[in-house]
Amino acid sequence: MLGVVNKPDTHQKLEILSSDAQYDLACACSSNKDERRHRSTAGDKWIYPVSLPNGGTSVLFKTLISNTCNNDCAYCPLRANQDVRRCSLSIDETVRAFLDYYNRKIVFGLFLSSGVIGSPDKTMQRLCGIAKTLRQKYRFRGYIHLKVIPGCSNSAIEEAVSLSSAVSLNIETPGEKYMSHLSNKKDFLNDVVGPIKLISKLTAKGNKFERVKQTTQFIVGAADETDADIVKYSWGLYDRLNLQRIYFSAYQKGLGEKSLPAEQKGNSNPQDLLTREHRLYQVDFLFRKYGFRQDDIAFNEQGRLSLDTDPKETWAKNHPEKFPLNVNRASNLDLLRVPGLGPVTVNRILKRRRYQQLRSIEDVGKVGKLLAKADNYLVF
Repeated sequence: MLGVVNKPDTHQKLEILSSDAQYDLACACSSNKDERRHRSTAGDKWIYPVSLPNGGTSVLFKTLISNTCNNDCAYCPLRANQDVRRCSLSIDETVRAFLDYYNRKIVFGLFLSSGVIGSPDKTMQRLCGIAKTLRQKYRFRGYIHLKVIPGCSNSAIEEAVSLSSAVSLNIETPGEKYMSHLSNKKDFLNDVVGPIKLISKLTAKGNKFERVKQTTQFIVGAADETDADIVKYSWGLYDRLNLQRIYFSAYQKGLGEKSLPAEQKGNSNPQDLLTREHRLYQVDFLFRKYGFRQDDIAFNEQGRLSLDTDPKETWAKNHPEKFPLNVNRASNLDLLRVPGLGPVTVNRILKRRRYQQLRSIEDVGKVGKLLAKADNYLVF
């Protein structure tokens, strides 16, 4: 625990701000163990192994530049009027700290976010100032991810996109109704959806900034939203706005206001929320890698994904007419719908059957839990 320091130095600020950055838990529990975000074990909590929007993994320098915030987001312990030790990093402090780690080849790139300092545009001015200093003064050409602050101006968004490798603005909830449960200050359509659409337009294929990746994040379980609501919005973000990645962060019970809808109705059991988060990551993977669409995802009467069965196996059980599948004749997309088969295994099947007929599950690979499950849906 830090002692009382009137004027914390850069290292002490990083201790505070990187600790507060823990509440941004995107990718903390994904369907792939290599994509789960963990803190560094080396003591520097601002060093994060992360999954990148293009599917790779690396180590980033990740911190808030300020935990001061004017917003009132009910799920966030850093919201205005909370008794939190506040501090901020200057542009020069952030640049020097990052370059120290980068030049020692400890980190690959930079991930910056912030509470709202004064106004969204004032905050974006500092975030962009850090990126601009790195790009122009130090000729840094590496990875920079900037969080866009809801409610900032179009010009601030355009500047952030021009300086970044990736940008994100957290959508947080699947719709205005749920946002109203969490904040009286944020205008869902104007402060969140509008900027997300602008970023999508700026980074669309054929445009000047098409190389820049766009991501977003949902808070799961804070506003009493259903999984069906989140999946519907996720599909729209991928299908119509072409986002590269969507992340999900289970609400951490006890950190927000006692009046959160989920807590009122008793729907925020910590383990259930983590399972919900995990199921949403599985759905996300089905969208991005398996050719599934929104209509393929099944929910119970309450609009929730099954906590007991993964969404791919649920689909298979609901479509017995599709099985058993002939492993020697089925298409790539059909094989990807078989529970227990992933892209790597399907590619192996497609390659092997070019020169031999597969006669048993042993011809596919070493039989473990997943291949044993797949065997129930296949014929040879």
